[in-house]
Amino acid sequence: MALSPDKASELKQIIRQQLAKMDVHGRIREVLAETIRDEIAPKHQQLSTDDLMKALRRRGIIDDVMKELKVVTDKNDQEVTLDPKPSTHFVNRQPPVLKKTNIDPTRRYLYLQVLGGKAFLEHLQEPEPLPGQTCSTFTLYLLFRNQRFRSKPVPCACEPDFHDGFLLEVHKDSLGDGSKMMDATTMLSICDPVHMVLIKTDMFGETSLVASYFLEWRSALVAENRIINIAVELLGVGTESKVSVGVLNIRLEMYPQLNKILSQEIINTQLALEHQKTAEKERLFLVYAKQWWREYLQIRSSHNTRLVKIFAQDENGINRPVCSYIRPLRAGRLLDTPRQAARFVSVLGYERAPVVGGGSGKQEQWCTLLAFLCRNKGDCEDHANLLCSLLLGYGLEAFVCVGTKAKAVPHTWVMTCGTDGIITFWESLTGHRYIHSPIHPDDPPLVEQPKPMYPYRTIGCIFNNQVFLANCQPSDAVEVCAFDLRDESKWKPMSEEAIKSVCAPGATTSLPPFPPLCASTIDAAVASNEIELQLRILVSEYRKDLGLTTVWDDQLSYLLSPALAAYELERTTSISAGNEEFQDAIRRAVPDGHTFKGFPIHFVYRNARRAFATCLRSPFCEELICCRGDQVRLAVRVRVFAYPESACAVWIMFACKYRSVL
Repeated sequence: MALSPDKASELKQIIRQQLAKMDVHGRIREVLAETIRDEIAPKHQQLSTDDLMKALRRRGIIDDVMKELKVVTDKNDQEVTLDPKPSTHFVNRQPPVLKKTNIDPTRRYLYLQVLGGKAFLEHLQEPEPLPGQTCSTFTLYLLFRNQRFRSKPVPCACEPDFHDGFLLEVHKDSLGDGSKMMDATTMLSICDPVHMVLIKTDMFGETSLVASYFLEWRSALVAENRIINIAVELLGVGTESKVSVGVLNIRLEMYPQLNKILSQEIINTQLALEHQKTAEKERLFLVYAKQWWREYLQIRSSHNTRLVKIFAQDENGINRPVCSYIRPLRAGRLLDTPRQAARFVSVLGYERAPVVGGGSGKQEQWCTLLAFLCRNKGDCEDHANLLCSLLLGYGLEAFVCVGTKAKAVPHTWVMTCGTDGIITFWESLTGHRYIHSPIHPDDPPLVEQPKPMYPYRTIGCIFNNQVFLANCQPSDAVEVCAFDLRDESKWKPMSEEAIKSVCAPGATTSLPPFPPLCASTIDAAVASNEIELQLRILVSEYRKDLGLTTVWDDQLSYLLSPALAAYELERTTSISAGNEEFQDAIRRAVPDGHTFKGFPIHFVYRNARRAFATCLRSPFCEELICCRGDQVRLAVRVRVFAYPESACAVWIMFACKYRSVL
């Protein structure tokens, strides 16, 4: 039964506490001394581990420990630690059964196997993990024609032990389900690559992007024995995009077997034609972009300093038009409203692209959507691109804005234009929304001007998947900007045809595929219970070190639930509800002459120890946890809200009630 790193560490801590409570170490030392004196010394033998275990069993110490830990075996022969309290959430204890995949005999499949890796030299000195020890892991993610796959995590090593197989369906979208099975010639025209993303997860659960690779799979169409083996060299990302990080051994196999294979010459010719066509389109767009930029600079010399971004580098260091990072994205039934989509994007982690060396310069790295989702965190550009794509999927007129916020820090956010002319800014990192009301500098002094609530200072350009507009108004300050996007004297447009030639789906073979969103794998109730239990242990230990006892009030803990639900509802919808009922319940639960204190806090990760350390940095929370007085009762409630891609919003509320003694 695999345990998460957090759960495993907490379980070890509980076992260590139980062993210390029973003074097991002292009893083992007594048995060890007695065994050496009575059995080993007279015979001049070496004491082995088996000898010590036999002696411990004879004296009943092992049986005592097992009884105290209350470990039993259930009908599935799994060891289960009994909780003294009944579970309020049913957990399926049946062992996972490997499901057989139903293969449609009328469809063609590509069976991709990953048979280990080598030359991951950064992990050359990585020690072998001990049994039960948490270690850094590699996980490989795949995307092919709207199908997503994930490998089992393997320990990081110089030669990681990948052994996974993925069955990719090779279908033609335009032919429909009733079409006949594709032959090799038809598959030759499918230029979608297999996008492979390698993610490293360290022992604390932090993820980092190791490599992003586009696999050309059509070499399988020339394999005479239908199997072909490929050694794929993975390159790093960002500033290390030219440095090899390792090699994966890949095996490709077509199912069912091809009746007729193609020659290598045909494959090479097809790939060369595609590359030539893509290169020509990109060259023509670059020529047009240069001419367009010259025209823009001729309007006003100060335009040279504005943040007009036509191209951006992806994780592999490749310059791509910014419009290619956007595509209308439908979330299916995973997200119901645009505001819920904004909340989902905001709970994905924020982290600036890593920079090697010092300096305050910002490393540019706009991630492909798959790399961003698999890593579960990214920079503000990644968040804005995803939110804009989701809002377009909901039928809104959405754009990504490129500009600055306070202290001239470059920033991106999202803007929507209503049919009634209302301009709304969406901050993708927080989910906040702001209505834009422009200031009119030419108005008389007595005319009251609106006060901007948004944090944005300047705006250089806006774009989506079809439109690119550069701000050519006299001032690029957001507060005085007019967003009449059809007025070319205010916003200089790029040719939509030129953008379509390189950014439309299927326009070029260099465009990364867009993945569908995946449902969360987090059981919110189980995760909430686990974090809450861990926090109770951490608080009790912390107070014990201060010489304070801890008494938990389960009823008070339960009464905190409505407040946490209301906080999340407010973050999602900007509507506050249920506060009256919560306050009334707390008043009834706190006796006269007693004081109640509560401290809510929000996280986007599920590491209880890290969350507790952050809480203690708040003087108010530390004062609450270290509360002294008469009849002190503590409470803690955790509520995990699960979102797609296993993103989550974690709300924690600490509370206490006590009678003050002056």
